[in-house]
Amino acid sequence: IPLRLLNVRTGILCDRDGQLSLFESSPQYKEMLSSLERYDPSEQVNRIRSAVSSYFQYVTLSHKWGKGEPLLRDIQGRSIYNLTGGDGLVKLQRFCVTVLERGYLWAWSDTCCIDKESSAELQETIGSMFSWYRKSNLTVAYLSDVAEPGSLSCSTWLTRGWTLPELLAPQTMLFFAEDWSPYMGGTPSNHKTDPTVLHELQEATGIAPEYLVNFYPGSADARLRLQWASMRRTSRPEDIAYALFGIFQVHLPVLYGESAERALGRLLAEIISQSGDVVVLDW
Repeated sequence: IPLRLLNVRTGILCDRDGQLSLFESSPQYKEMLSSLERYDPSEQVNRIRSAVSSYFQYVTLSHKWGKGEPLLRDIQGRSIYNLTGGDGLVKLQRFCVTVLERGYLWAWSDTCCIDKESSAELQETIGSMFSWYRKSNLTVAYLSDVAEPGSLSCSTWLTRGWTLPELLAPQTMLFFAEDWSPYMGGTPSNHKTDPTVLHELQEATGIAPEYLVNFYPGSADARLRLQWASMRRTSRPEDIAYALFGIFQVHLPVLYGESAERALGRLLAEIISQSGDVVVLDW
């Protein structure tokens, strides 16, 4: 799971030590310990895994960055519910409330759960992010510019580079409109099972529903996957390549300061090395 998670009950960011401390003082931990003696060693391991997996279910946020996004240093050691600020902080607070209302304890946002001043952590995060979204129990996609049904395709969320892996990786995903109501209304459990939403996404992105619903990372269909990214943009030029690392399941150094062309060149070389398919050069 991610290195840091927000506890949505308290609004406090927890590192690994904080997460473990909360788990060890939880009723779930005490119940797990008291029940273990009834099982043989192999079943004990299964029980421990089940208890840990259940306790650390988490929800990821996918969104378009705006002004005033709270960073790690802005919230560290403080409850986000006690802070005041601009639209970015309000978005984070509303996200955490939404997560809490859906019965989860932990939340992750790329704005404040990463130490962006640590190059080592940034490298680990970019290498792990696809997996974090894939393993999340739910991804909340916030569409700040969508107010009514049928307008999903107009959202700038669909034009950003990092939201491509954030769209493909999760198995359960919910879209929320600008007022934090579920897109299309009602009480949906997973928009990736909604034919209307899938059709809108296909029309806007050119990605067929079978990829939206059941995507697997790797070098298969590499040219098609590169085409999905070709019309998207990132704030930092190199990110257009880095955002694709998880989609292609490649592990390369993150070298901010290199050009987008050089970053894409390294990515293409790795894809060709893995697949032997030079057709990707014509993407």
